[in-house]
Amino acid sequence: MPDPEFPADPTRDTPQETDAARRRRRAQFLRDLAEARELRDRVQPRRAKVARLRHAMRMRTFRW
Repeated sequence: MPDPEFPADPTRDTPQETDAARRRRRAQFLRDLAEARELRDRVQPRRAKVARLRHAMRMRTFRW
């Protein structure tokens, strides 16, 4: 049964509805991505620490 909030064919909607639906889908995707990242960090704390240190080094050496 299709979800009325997310129509199967987004091209039939008006531009405002399509934009709003796109923002909702993007927000849901970003929430899911953050949740997956948190889960991965809890499961692999050493890898998460290394990734944080690597990111910090990248940010320190970045030039504008």
